[in-house]
Amino acid sequence: MSAQPRSIRTCHEPEPAGLRYQHVRDASLALCDTLAPEDTVAQSMPDASPAKWHLAHTTWFFEQFLLAHFDPGYRRFHDGWDYLFNSYYQSVGPMHARPQRGLLTRPTLDEVVAYRAYVDGAMRDLLRQRGDDPDLLARLELGLNHEQQHQELLLTDILHLFASNPLQPAFRDAPSCAPSESVPLRFIEGRVGIVEIGHAGDGFAYDNESPRHRALLHAHAIANRCVTNAEFREFIDDGGYRNPVLWLSEGWDTVQREGWSHPLYWDDALETAFSLAGRQAIDLAAPVCHVSFFEADAFARWAGARLPTEFEWEAQARALPVAGNFAGSGALRPLPARVGKVPVLQVFGDVWEWTASPYVGYPGYQPAAGALGEYNGKFMNGQWVLRGGSCATPDGHVRASYRNFFHPAARWQFSGLRLAKDVSA
Repeated sequence: MSAQPRSIRTCHEPEPAGLRYQHVRDASLALCDTLAPEDTVAQSMPDASPAKWHLAHTTWFFEQFLLAHFDPGYRRFHDGWDYLFNSYYQSVGPMHARPQRGLLTRPTLDEVVAYRAYVDGAMRDLLRQRGDDPDLLARLELGLNHEQQHQELLLTDILHLFASNPLQPAFRDAPSCAPSESVPLRFIEGRVGIVEIGHAGDGFAYDNESPRHRALLHAHAIANRCVTNAEFREFIDDGGYRNPVLWLSEGWDTVQREGWSHPLYWDDALETAFSLAGRQAIDLAAPVCHVSFFEADAFARWAGARLPTEFEWEAQARALPVAGNFAGSGALRPLPARVGKVPVLQVFGDVWEWTASPYVGYPGYQPAAGALGEYNGKFMNGQWVLRGGSCATPDGHVRASYRNFFHPAARWQFSGLRLAKDVSA
């Protein structure tokens, strides 16, 4: 393949490609250290996947898009596994139905771990032989970022699975957090006029972050921190879930159909929430989490504000360091904002922030040719953009231009919100 796929951008790595590859791959297995084999098989809902499937699918990605592509002599670990572990790449071939991934008791977890070791060995050989090939390195970086996405999904899916268990087991112990006061909420005026939006530079980015283009920002202000559990509790106590005036039509229909009355994982007494560390008292100063776009939008309307557009968010984030409460902190839950050196807090980490922007292509966007073009572009329909990363996002994975996206009713991700409002001229 002579041309580099448009969905991939090369990255100047601070460590050799082989070491970075193994570091990311080892991190996926480390996430499963506290899981029993039975934990890795179950699937709690169609949108979630078993941990074993995540481990296998990310391995299939390297096998399919790197080893089979660059090594004509490569022999697949098991021919029948393409069907099991292909996710949505229709141009590659058929795949097992997503809602039935939890039925795959075979291959066993041990066999999947052996599959990972086999592919890792072949990848080490490939990188030794062709480690200076820019096309290979570009695909490698895409594969590693893809695996990091699945590391976060593995955590969110395990959380949903364990919350569905009457015993409500803990995934992992997490350090306790002393009660704290919330940072006072205030609004910071945002940039006005034409701004540059989208990825710029030589570092890795997904194709949906490009092309870089101009966007017009009207006078607005953005909150200095995310909405807290205490503030969302006020919305609940004020009848927010019972007032149809606050909701988009589809959101109100969803509330009625699903019987929502509080964020996912909260108990009905509004005192505790289930977390990766088990059921814990709700930290009122921490960002509200596991809310849908519908809930975020309704809260913003109740608060006399709105959600920021992704362009307002990015224009604010570009001036800030990419630092925050990511998975590497070990907290595995959103933490209260702390006064810092920057005026806008919690931009990165803690919770993915819903924006008011639908997930569509930027002006001039073109997906890559071939199967890798299915990575992002085909999902630009009926979904909304989230920004910033979460407490389950691997460190170093996100940037100011990073665009996450989910359907508006999705709640099982670490999703929260930040307020914005228009400013009169």
